[in-house]
Amino acid sequence: MNYCSTAEKNGIAWRDMAKEILASECYKEKDAVENPSVIYPEYYLKPFHAYTQGNLSWEAAAEVEAATMSVCRRAIPSAASLEEATKVMRGNWLQAIEDHHNQNSGGLAVSDILDIGCSCGVSTRFLADKFPCANVTGLDLSPYFLAVAEYKEKLRPSRAKPIKWLHANGEETGLLSSTFDIISLAFVIHECPQYAIRGLLKEAYRLLRPGGTVALTDNSPKSKVIQNLSPVLFTLMKSTEPHLDEYYLLDLEKAMQETGFVNVRSILTDPRHRTVTGSIPRL
Repeated sequence: MNYCSTAEKNGIAWRDMAKEILASECYKEKDAVENPSVIYPEYYLKPFHAYTQGNLSWEAAAEVEAATMSVCRRAIPSAASLEEATKVMRGNWLQAIEDHHNQNSGGLAVSDILDIGCSCGVSTRFLADKFPCANVTGLDLSPYFLAVAEYKEKLRPSRAKPIKWLHANGEETGLLSSTFDIISLAFVIHECPQYAIRGLLKEAYRLLRPGGTVALTDNSPKSKVIQNLSPVLFTLMKSTEPHLDEYYLLDLEKAMQETGFVNVRSILTDPRHRTVTGSIPRL
């Protein structure tokens, strides 16, 4: 699948955006964000998304924001522009998080947010904009992605509460227990084998305060759009997404309940994607 050409037909300047990043000074940020003690899971070291080095490369880091934009454009094909598609897709996701937290947290303030698998920080910035009074941390396994995230954030107006970036494994973050009110995983778990998804859920449970909210947004197995994809197209998708079958075979809501989450709810937040939310039992 030529994602680049398809994106450019939809008005996303994929190649130009990638060239701009590769010609920038984002390289200088890598040493500052990289944790040399991080141990990469075996699955993360294999070719992924058609990149020989997977997410551990500048090429992947340079193209990931354009790829993210393309996801928005495909999700809302009726939108008149990328901006409109983004507003709908991200807006529905953020609203699902806020609604769940307001309904189930028992009044727990949103003071600390963790965005696991934050990539180049697109989802992290949306969370920081939605909850400007919160301390927001973006966590990712790729120091290349985090370097781009930090570089891009420095181009924006300064925030009252700057985003922090953390190079770590989302299954074993090394962070203190019960220190976050919301944990988000946006378009992360379809890229993971089932054992890693369960590890991510276990770690999120440990890190959330009582009443805290976890939110996972990703492809929906119940989406009619995805169900109606041709076998050829689905096979092509799986060629760059090696764990897609495992993701679709996992009963995510059950896995969350088995981890200990309560008030588990799944809603279709756009024609392709669901947002599944759950809570830590309140004291």
